[in-house]
Amino acid sequence: MTNKNRFLPISREEMHQRGWEQCDFVFVIGDAYVDHSSFGPAIISRHLEAYGYRVGILSQPDWRDEKSITEFGEPRLAFLVCAGNMDSMVNHYTAAKKRRSQDAYTPGGRTGKRPDYAVVVYGNLIRRTYKKTPVILGGIEASLRRMAHYDYWSDKVKRSVLLDSGADLISYGMGEHSILEIAEALDSGISVRDITFIPGTVYRAKEGELSADNPIFLPSYEEVTADKRRYAESFMIQYNNTDAFSARTLVERYPGKVLVVQNPPASPLTTQEMDDIYAYPYAGTYHPSYEAQGGVPAISEIQFSLTSCRGCFGGCSFCALTFHQGRIIQARSHESILEEAKKLTLKSGFKGYIHDVGGPTANFRKPACDKQNKKGACMDRQCLFPTPCPNLKAGHKDYVSLLRELRGIPGVKKVFVRSGIRFDFVMADSDDTFLKELCCHHISGQLRVAPEHVSDQVLRAMGKPGRSVYESFLKRYERVNGCTGKKQYIVPYLMSSHPGSTLKEAVELAEYVRDLGYMPEQVQDFYPTPATISTCMYYTGLDPRTMKPIYVPKSAHEKAMQRALIQYRNPKNYELVKEALYKAGRKDLIGFDKNCLIPPRKLYGKSQQNRNARKRMEKNKKNFSKKS
Repeated sequence: MTNKNRFLPISREEMHQRGWEQCDFVFVIGDAYVDHSSFGPAIISRHLEAYGYRVGILSQPDWRDEKSITEFGEPRLAFLVCAGNMDSMVNHYTAAKKRRSQDAYTPGGRTGKRPDYAVVVYGNLIRRTYKKTPVILGGIEASLRRMAHYDYWSDKVKRSVLLDSGADLISYGMGEHSILEIAEALDSGISVRDITFIPGTVYRAKEGELSADNPIFLPSYEEVTADKRRYAESFMIQYNNTDAFSARTLVERYPGKVLVVQNPPASPLTTQEMDDIYAYPYAGTYHPSYEAQGGVPAISEIQFSLTSCRGCFGGCSFCALTFHQGRIIQARSHESILEEAKKLTLKSGFKGYIHDVGGPTANFRKPACDKQNKKGACMDRQCLFPTPCPNLKAGHKDYVSLLRELRGIPGVKKVFVRSGIRFDFVMADSDDTFLKELCCHHISGQLRVAPEHVSDQVLRAMGKPGRSVYESFLKRYERVNGCTGKKQYIVPYLMSSHPGSTLKEAVELAEYVRDLGYMPEQVQDFYPTPATISTCMYYTGLDPRTMKPIYVPKSAHEKAMQRALIQYRNPKNYELVKEALYKAGRKDLIGFDKNCLIPPRKLYGKSQQNRNARKRMEKNKKNFSKKS
């Protein structure tokens, strides 16, 4: 088999080389074609292939040319549509709505190869040529926009993408179960209009056609666009119905007696199902046709990494994992992961380093409690927030065992953990073994964790543990790492402008950064992406969990001030920091004292007196940093 034939066909010519006259499915994707298990389209296409279906990959068609969609001709069963591994709008724009200069999922990192709102554009592109062929949407963009949703980039509530795209179905979440059931239904001759019974799907119906038992009727589209409180109520109903064990069918009414119906989520994958899916014959890299264009940059982050688990019971307000992967952890067996690791050691370019072993949260390897295996996740409380649930089974023995086995594979020099750990979960485990192993073997100089903020008010809005938990973790880390004799430091991820953060809380975070003794190079502005609690707060000004008002920094200028405070040492931020300190009533932080953030502006003059004063101030700060 040639290198090219290890991949699924990307053109009519490659389809014919396989002896096919027609594909069963044509998969339209917004990314370059990367046949790696970290890419959703690769998993879904290989999953269908494993069950005997013929799949052609139509990568990044030119949406301005209607002929581009006809590369394979009409598929026998359906078109599948996915915007790519990222929401196309997040891929294109920063949190400040500025156009990004690179696209890591496109050959050569070039931009402009996919449209904004890709699933809507691709769906309509298909529909203009193929009027009756079934169109099924999937992936992160469609999944998080499956019902009416606030769209940050247009600053309005948009309809379900099912309606705007002209598609027939959405396969939401991690779609292995639902896409196979859809394929089997279509293959048996069932009309796509009659596929209304599959978990993990969204379909359209008319008033009077609904057959679901005991559905929940959400506030209508007209209501959520007219009333922010009704939007928040609708969002929370959806949030509480994301578990396969307890969720009910949700129905959203639209003008013209149109219904958008969301079936309960598909059931979590078993360990055996996870193992089977990750054992498919992935090529493990991008299609060779991209080599001349510089390859696909995104592969560098994951080519020598291993997926250990799915799902997350962390419940961060700004994260969409609850809506997409769910709160129940699904994990691969040790045998499956070790087998993949052994194959990595034989790959060209492997230098002995496994870059990551994890998932959404690296140190989650099993459901939060025994109850979740039979009854699912609780509707009325989180597993870790505001404090760990009494039923939480906090332990790392399985993960430690896995990491030890991976370190023992011939040819493996180092196994890193880079996908992030939940420090509050570490603190819930009284055994130091995992933290010792982490410090001794799995980090290199720095451990990155995500406290996100230090104000308890903001942390409550974020669904994160209080500041005291993080500070306790720092002490524990220093104690455990001190025993290794290694100089390894904690690097915190911080977020500015999250709902709940006024300038007062932003200054509190700046003071914390001051006491750290260094300026973070990377600060993430809060980004209101679809289907998160935080985005609901941003749009409505209400915390949907309590329905109480919450402060939201919305203006670009205030957000710039909050970000500048965290990076107050950058001279470019001086005026923004000064303005923020005046508005927050914290002029005491302008001066020469070691606790001050910035000097008076006159210090930036050219006189010798000013230069000497600046030197004294810098000396004070250095001395303070050494002491701290």
